[in-house]
Amino acid sequence: MAKRWYVIHTYSGYENKVKNDLEHRIETYGLEDQIVDIQIPTEEVTEVKDGGKRETKETKVFPGYVLVRMEVDDNSWAVVRNTPGVTGFVGIDGKPTPLRRSEYNKIMRRTNPAGVSAPKHTTTTTNLEPGMSVKVVSGPLADFDGSVSEVMPEAGKVKVMLTIFGRETPVELTLDQVVTII
Repeated sequence: MAKRWYVIHTYSGYENKVKNDLEHRIETYGLEDQIVDIQIPTEEVTEVKDGGKRETKETKVFPGYVLVRMEVDDNSWAVVRNTPGVTGFVGIDGKPTPLRRSEYNKIMRRTNPAGVSAPKHTTTTTNLEPGMSVKVVSGPLADFDGSVSEVMPEAGKVKVMLTIFGRETPVELTLDQVVTII
């Protein structure tokens, strides 16, 4: 029987504990040949804090879910299902439903069929919104005040309308070059 990817549901926040516990249970029950891989899909997110400080952290793409590559039979199913923190398999009528290869690739953000990871997807979040007043804190336009006209978190940039020589001028800045004015 082929080994396929399955999704197991866990208590949110217990994904890493479930992965560790499951790895120990696999070893204890001698199921290394049936349960071969465990993945927790994550992505790097960069947040821009007040003062323009960037903070990058890894977050779970699907909190409360863990992917397991396994050959399902009564024994392997019971070992996974009875792991502390696991609430069940994702499927129909309690029956585990395997992921299609395309679904797995999409979840893991993989494009190479050989299983080589694509570059990690990075998302930047910010609390800036159009219309907010900001002060430029670095670069040649430091100390200018303006208002946000556009936020481009995927590029890590913001477009700000600054009054330069009596005219409003749109200026594209990085998120760490501005701070909000309260």
